[in-house]
This record gives sequence, structure tokens and C-alpha cells, in this order.
Amino acid sequence: MKFFLSIATIAVYATAFLSLVACSNDKSMAGIEIGNPTLAEGDTTTTDTTVTDTSSTPDTTVKDTTVKDTAVKKQPALPLVADFSIDYSDINVKALAKGADKDEPILLDTFSLVLTQLRSFSSYYYTSLTVDPVAGLQLWPYEDAPDESLEISFTQGSSIEDPFKDIDLNEEGYLKEMGVGFTPNETMAIFGRILIDNKYVPFVYSLSNFQTLMLRYHYSQIDTAGGKANLSVIFRVKLFTDGIDFSGVEVGEDSVIHIDSKYNSALWNAMNDRFVTSFQPLRYDYTTVAGDAHSEYVIDIWKGIAAKKGQNTIINGNFASPFTTDWILMKQFGGRADTTLIIEKGSNERIMQVDVTTGGKHSYSVQLIQENVALIAGVQYQCVFTIWSNVEGQITARIGSYNTYETVGFQEHVEVHTTGQSVGITFTPEVNDPFARFELNLGGSERTFWIKEVKVLRIN
Repeated sequence: MKFFLSIATIAVYATAFLSLVACSNDKSMAGIEIGNPTLAEGDTTTTDTTVTDTSSTPDTTVKDTTVKDTAVKKQPALPLVADFSIDYSDINVKALAKGADKDEPILLDTFSLVLTQLRSFSSYYYTSLTVDPVAGLQLWPYEDAPDESLEISFTQGSSIEDPFKDIDLNEEGYLKEMGVGFTPNETMAIFGRILIDNKYVPFVYSLSNFQTLMLRYHYSQIDTAGGKANLSVIFRVKLFTDGIDFSGVEVGEDSVIHIDSKYNSALWNAMNDRFVTSFQPLRYDYTTVAGDAHSEYVIDIWKGIAAKKGQNTIINGNFASPFTTDWILMKQFGGRADTTLIIEKGSNERIMQVDVTTGGKHSYSVQLIQENVALIAGVQYQCVFTIWSNVEGQITARIGSYNTYETVGFQEHVEVHTTGQSVGITFTPEVNDPFARFELNLGGSERTFWIKEVKVLRIN
């Protein structure tokens, strides 16, 4: 889960939310709370869970005497710039883009696409916007120039800054992905040279199979150094061509290798299958010229984001580091609560204390949430956490989707006692979800909870 920690500062939490949760209408799941952002009330708020460490009195019964600053803090602007280039390095998704060496088997001479849109995909935690989380938010083109587009040259290396000068990602909420939309340009082709029998032969690879293309990059793939969010869209040549046999290619009468639906069609189909994934986004959507829609994850990027066997998918599950973006305390439907980070007497383990001062109308009136829990379909996981309260009673634990609120992991009622108990829930998700949402629904009555060592472990 190395990727998850790289740009957490993009997230912005405010005191007003525009999306809420409610009960499922599915009678088969009666009594299990499922979020529904279409039901909104004005009392939905969130708390910045950054608090003062009270370890000077190492006792779990320490009262919260910390003066909390509940004012909304304006984050510095985070403008967006984008770079577009090609890369000839060995297949390594973490490598920096490298120029061509002598005697490269494939050289790209001219490769351009038309940039048609930039979109952000964020969770429901916005400062002032209501956005469809599936379609995302269009950042560019702007409303006053909806038909604007940009010719992007990958071979010459395009850097875009001024056209995006009005974009501030810190205004858009808790960023998950950036979407980059393209169409082929007028040439509808990539021009280059293939080394055959120690001689370069020119080729033209047709892009006529692709009508529209949307590349969706995970937030960890965006560099935020220097106060800017730099999105690097790199076309990796060796991913595009490695392992493809060009020895039997047909050379046209014009001494050019034409790779399209008519000439060298088998080679064309093989290169079509690799074209989109060679940009190395987290996932992609594209439409063919025939109108067929395709959507999929890029396997090696997805594997780098999802946890390996034995790894904890939860970020900062032991509350050992500041957690302004990892954990969210959500209050809604009359719920009121506050948090304190304390040190357990004897073990020195950090504990999240949640004081529910007003239970609200539902158990989900107070929620402790973490998003970005990456789950792989068909893989077995175990959710483990320790919890206790000063008042015995039931809570709901759940892992659902951040954008649809459907359950993608599990949903279970948990009986909480006055002494610490370890809860273990084994589950197997049916869908891939890089941004699943872990939540503990703690509302419904006034009480105090202590929570520690939260884990979602991949166990096979």
C-alpha cells in the first residue's frame, strides 16, 4: 500500500457536507445501514480528527480537555499542470521517462492526440460542490469555452500549464482519480520506424480503431511537489511493442509498413490491445469507431495499489501518525461527537476515543470512516479491530463503495462490551474497488468508544 501515502495532502475536509447516508430499501438487509447520498439534511458535518496527544496521562479514561480548533482552514491552492511524453525505458512503471537509445527496435517519430477534457473523481466530501462521483467533475474545458481542445504531441513532449491556470484541486474535495480524455488527431496515426535486418523501415500505425479515450490516473500517480499537482501522462513504448514479432511484416509498395485493418491486420489488432494500457493509468475507458465501449483496470498498476498477502489495506490503522486525511468523523441526522487520541496504559498503544455526546436518529448519525480501502474481487480478506465502550450496545461495521454506498465487502452488527474485544470479520468482495469505504456506525445513543488496531488484511 505504498501508493496510498503519497499525496494524501490533496484531501480537503470541511465542516459542511453535501451528501449523506441512509437505510437500504432492500428488505433482505433490513436493519443494516447502507449509505445513500440522495437523502440530504443540513446538519451533516465532519470533524478534523487531528488532536493533541494526551500521553502525559497514560490512561484510557483520560478526559478530553484539548481545546479543538473547529474553524474551517483554507488550504493553499493546488494548481494543476500536465506533462505528456514517450518513454523508451525498460518496462518499469516507476521509472522516469527515458529517451531513445541508439538502435532502439522501435522509434516513434510523430505521435499526437487531441486533449478533449480533464475530469476529477472525488468522494462526497466537498466544500461547496455536488458532483456525480461516477461521471466525475469536468475541470477543463471551462464553461465559457466548452469546445476548447488542445493538440498534444507526445514525441515532442507537451507541457500544459497556462490553459489549466484556473484549476485548484484543493477546492474539489477528496481526490481519488484524474481523468484525461483524448481523441485521435487528423492524422489518425502514429508514425515511426522499425529496425528490421539492421535497417530502419518507416511504419504507420493507424489509430482508426479508437474514437474516444479516457485514462484515469490514481491520486498516488500525481506528483504534488512544489505546490503544484503535476499529472504525467507517459506513453511507454516497450509496453506497446515488447514481444510483438515484426519479422514477417508486410512492407508496402511505398516502402512503408502500413499497420491497419487492411494491411498487417493481425499485427494491428495485437498493437490495439496494448495501446491504451501503455499509458499506464489505473484504469481506462475507450470507445471504438464501431461504438463499442471498453473499460478495465491496468493490471500492473492495480497490483501496485492493492495490498499483497498479509498487508494491511487500512492506512494508519494504529493511529500512530497524524490523520487529518486518513480518518473522517462524520456527524449527521442529529448526531454529535468528538474525538481524542490517547495512549493506552501499559501498552503505550494509541487509541481513538470517540465521544458521542448526542446519538442522533440512527446508528449512522455518527460514523468513523476511512476510504481508499483497495479490494480485489475474489480475494479473501479479514477485517480486524479492537473496540469497547462505557455502555454496552450494538454498532454496525461495514465496507461499502464510496461512490454508490453499496456494500462491497461486508455489513454486520457488532455487540460492543465494556471491556476490549477483538472483532474479526472474514469476507470476499465480488468486485474490484480501489476506494472502498470502511465505516463504524457509532450513533444512536450517548456513549464513549475506544478503538484500536484497525486492519483489513489480505489473507490469500
